[in-house]
Amino acid sequence: MCGITGYWHPGTPPEESTLRSMMATLVHRGPDGDGCHLDEQRGLAMGHVRLAIIDLEHGEQPLFDSPEKNVVLTANGELYDYKLIRTRLACDGVRFSTKTDSETALQLYRRHGLDFVHQLRGEFALALFDRAAQRLILVRDRFGIKPLYIHRSDSGVIWGSEVKAILNHPAVPRRLCPRATLHQMMQVMAPGTTAFSGIDAVLPGHMLVIERVGDSLQTRSLRYWDAEFPQDENPADPDDCSPFIDGVRERLIDAVRVRLEADVPVGCYLSGGIDSCSTLGLATAMQQSHVRAFTISFDDDAYDEASIAAEMANRTEARQVVLDLCREDLYGAHFERTVWHTERTFYNTLAVAKWHMSRRVHEDGYKVVITGEGSDELFSGYPFFKKDFLLHCISPAERDQLLGALAQSNSVFQGAILAEDVAAHPAMEDLVGFTPAWIQPWMHVLERVRPLLAPALREELADYDPVAEIARRIDPEMLCSRHPLDRVQYTWIKTMLEGQILTWGGDRVDMANSMESRPPFLDHLLAEYAFQIPPTVRIREMREKWVLREAMRGVLPQVLYDREKFAFMAPPATIDQAKRSAVHSLVERHLSRDALRRAQAFDADAVAAFLAASKQQQDRGRAVQDDIILNHLLGIQILHQQLVQGEPPPAR
Repeated sequence: MCGITGYWHPGTPPEESTLRSMMATLVHRGPDGDGCHLDEQRGLAMGHVRLAIIDLEHGEQPLFDSPEKNVVLTANGELYDYKLIRTRLACDGVRFSTKTDSETALQLYRRHGLDFVHQLRGEFALALFDRAAQRLILVRDRFGIKPLYIHRSDSGVIWGSEVKAILNHPAVPRRLCPRATLHQMMQVMAPGTTAFSGIDAVLPGHMLVIERVGDSLQTRSLRYWDAEFPQDENPADPDDCSPFIDGVRERLIDAVRVRLEADVPVGCYLSGGIDSCSTLGLATAMQQSHVRAFTISFDDDAYDEASIAAEMANRTEARQVVLDLCREDLYGAHFERTVWHTERTFYNTLAVAKWHMSRRVHEDGYKVVITGEGSDELFSGYPFFKKDFLLHCISPAERDQLLGALAQSNSVFQGAILAEDVAAHPAMEDLVGFTPAWIQPWMHVLERVRPLLAPALREELADYDPVAEIARRIDPEMLCSRHPLDRVQYTWIKTMLEGQILTWGGDRVDMANSMESRPPFLDHLLAEYAFQIPPTVRIREMREKWVLREAMRGVLPQVLYDREKFAFMAPPATIDQAKRSAVHSLVERHLSRDALRRAQAFDADAVAAFLAASKQQQDRGRAVQDDIILNHLLGIQILHQQLVQGEPPPAR
């Protein structure tokens, strides 16, 4: 696990000082070493910062195919089954210079060309330069677990594991993207975009092939993988579900097995959900020693899962570490520091809580944890998936009572996870056939945040429709003739999984403290199997993730097997006066008239009116929504201060 960055400006000799400046912004991703490759003749600079997990002594990068350095590789992430691949290649006469997993990608490219990516299993972002072909290849893993960004101009390309590395190149302007500001305020980014003008994200499951043609560079974007559900709008309900249960169990076991491979200790994140509990249970069975399990505890019983997580820790005899977080831990300098790492806003201070947790993991001497992310995406775990299943797949006679029960059991999340009022959008209706329940809360937020924009920005974006742009960037062919549940899962995977859960809820806050997270549920072999499971096996007898529950029945305590999905969130600041006081200093600093005037993103009068009304808010759903908007307002202001104006983040 590492950080990569670099640039290719043909005809302009690279400067090591520029590359070193870009690498310096990524040192938290790789404090164990660094390396550079400069090709003056071709205008190429490639940099790498290393977090040593595999081959601790000899894993320095960049890696080269030969002394002549015809092919150069820098890699971020983990490639699994690398020992098996190394052995097969060795039988064909291939010789390796390290014991790392990353070198297998280099040798697979030499053997298979661009098809090498199909041989890779894991979470990764790669930059590979082929000198003979005059070709740069940027590759991102199938779900976008590992980040990779790019800036393109007439003079060349600049890339990095984080946006801040690209911004440290003198040719890149520092400017927040107006459209992205609106997207962040409503929570849903358009796929492939970032918060910054001129900087894009390499899409998950894609490779960019950038080739020199004369004095210019030409770019091809190739999709090598996608979340492909079967083309069957009305699949039969199977009489025997046991093959699916066995199939999930065996593939999850294997996904956990490969993610325990490391030359350092591997721990587990542990919440009160069946996802992290399942991975802990399997890891415990595989490990020879007791597993260290890390749990977050909040000072609000409505959001705290620590006592339920303890049930699993006791069952597995894990060495549980419980991190108690109070309202003061989630705001102030910790909030500001987290924004610097996430490089986008977040609607809930869960991001800050996870930043604290990764720091605790690092302090306990761990560099790697296994996590439960991705299970809800594969097995229809979220309440909004169940809502759409009820609305579009259940007879009207049964529907109303079940919808009422769903709303009641998730009442604490009204305004955030589930919309209180129905919303519809023609672009989503055209794309999906209906407006997915997951986007409806954010459509309500969008209505409230437009008036907060500064007049000039409001005018610039008057005709811009963020929901239509999101729909435009989703491939309709992947939804054609699919079951309604498959359609909503696909749209979520292409937007919120990559843009939220794996970004500010995953890699960015974990790697902020030099800690790698590995999500077995997002192993592509497991995912490809899960996509073929009929919807009535994913949600059965009104139980979300039914097939996973059955697969893990022997691993989970009864209380966890029976428990309904509970979204992992931090307590909102706006739901009581004590929590509101914790955010007060941030509001004074970043939402003052002077601060708003400097950033020029928001209308000071409108923001003041919003803050005043929020203090008097009595409706809980509306108060939760106020917290979302407040977090985004603060996030935009802090992004401008830190990454546009260049003010350094608070010290750790």
